[in-house]
Amino acid sequence: MTGPSEPVARWRAALAVYGKPRILGMGLLGFSAGLPFLLVFSTLSAWLTQEDVSRTTIGFFSWVGITYSIKVFWAPVIDRLPLPLVTRLLGRRRSWMLVAQLGIAAGLVGMAVTDPQLDLRGLALWALLVAFASATQDVAIDAWRIEAAPGSWQGAMAATYQAGYRIAILTAGAGAFYLAADIDWPQVYLVMAGLMGVGMVTVLFVGEPDVVVTSGTEQREQRVVDFLARSPHWPRRLQQITAWLLEAVVCPFLDFFARNGHLALAILVFVAIFRVTDITLGVMANPFYLDMGYTLEEIASVAKIFGVGMTIGGAVLGGVLVARYGIMRPLLAGAVLAAGTNLVFAWLATRSDPGLVGLAMTISADNLAGGMAGSAFIAYLSSLTNTAYTATQYALFSSLMTLPGKFIGGFSGMAVDGFGYVWFFVLTAIAGVPAILLVTYLMRVANVDRGVAAPERL
Repeated sequence: MTGPSEPVARWRAALAVYGKPRILGMGLLGFSAGLPFLLVFSTLSAWLTQEDVSRTTIGFFSWVGITYSIKVFWAPVIDRLPLPLVTRLLGRRRSWMLVAQLGIAAGLVGMAVTDPQLDLRGLALWALLVAFASATQDVAIDAWRIEAAPGSWQGAMAATYQAGYRIAILTAGAGAFYLAADIDWPQVYLVMAGLMGVGMVTVLFVGEPDVVVTSGTEQREQRVVDFLARSPHWPRRLQQITAWLLEAVVCPFLDFFARNGHLALAILVFVAIFRVTDITLGVMANPFYLDMGYTLEEIASVAKIFGVGMTIGGAVLGGVLVARYGIMRPLLAGAVLAAGTNLVFAWLATRSDPGLVGLAMTISADNLAGGMAGSAFIAYLSSLTNTAYTATQYALFSSLMTLPGKFIGGFSGMAVDGFGYVWFFVLTAIAGVPAILLVTYLMRVANVDRGVAAPERL
């Protein structure tokens, strides 16, 4: 009796990656990363609205989310600074994750015991602690994800992370609303604080990754030592501070440009524009659903709950494709589908009575493509980092990948008012063409498929 054919065996091996302990642990860490997000945004807004807090004040509360956009500024600290006692017990990455999770839980408990009508400023400070600790946890989890698995597993790591994150978003969003219908909001936040225990227990059981510093990295950092040796007249304390700043802040950026040479700028441009097409569309998605006549209940059921399932399915598919074909080909397919599925929205906008079937078809296409593209893109970003500076470099990429889309998205309402929904969706599809061209260029010029030949580290 003959065994399975080679293609079938390869597909089985690609699917089997989801049974690896660290990939399963990644899903639980994704849940821990996603849980705090809505609790300082839309869920908090609902609580404040029921407490009769002014809409202006509620708007100011959204500023705590700036911490997620500026996490690159303290990422070098997470890369380099050991935490007393905890780092010795758990290692560099897990120690920062655990401390951040404790900070999130403490902040949520603080929010729960603070009355918005009596101490609104105190509530804002507790929310700021949650957001800061959450952004810190994101940096540490991203670094762990990249270092804990080889490149060929990064698609699956990204997929399980997205799945856990999306489930957490449902828990902190719809789940919190369901709870608030039976108990008061402070109790809801206490429940959410308790759920942070999922991440804490996971941190205790997953292993600390082994990090290998390349000779090129050691040589670049030796130049820092040589530079300071030529400045013996500097005070010793100044030499120590300068050495830390150069190694933690300057070296990560020099390393990226040294490793990628003339392709470095093209890569950064690609990172910046890859998500322009879906971020720009996303700004107008809910207004579009409402203008098409769908009810809030229909939007919640199809776009939110059903849509999350489709995103998770797309993420898993993306992880399998990365394990089977490497990163670049699924990345190109994701770029094409992310732009192309915007045309499905244009089709929906032309229908006079699309019904729920039309909405479900549109959501299915968009979220499947988005989930698949997300897994491939996260795997690609992971492949760009040097494990000596994982937290700093990935924080840079994750900040850069949303800025252009958020800026251009600010003009999306003007485009809808000026051209209508059909042409707006066509324009968002066209906005994805530069990313398609750039990934094609990078595949041809680099002549390498990142992640295929990555060494096993587990």
